[in-house]
Amino acid sequence: MAPKHSEDFKRDAVRIATHSGLTRRQVASDLGVGFSTLGKWMRDYSTDPTAAEDAELRRENERLRKENRILREEREVLKKAAILFASQKQ
Repeated sequence: MAPKHSEDFKRDAVRIATHSGLTRRQVASDLGVGFSTLGKWMRDYSTDPTAAEDAELRRENERLRKENRILREEREVLKKAAILFASQKQ
């Protein structure tokens, strides 16, 4: 039995998913394949070295956003504490 999709089709699907700007869900729908199928093809056929870098940058960005949020919260607590201590001295 022949495979349902050719290797070229799978590679093209991966190229579209990684470079079109569309979501993977949209690309999968447009091509008539399952979302998880497209994900598997992306793992199997992705030769784009920047894809791993992009994922790493997204993780780093998320970590920095979380750290920034925590620092902002700590700063607010310290501001309130400073106001409290200043009012107690008077």
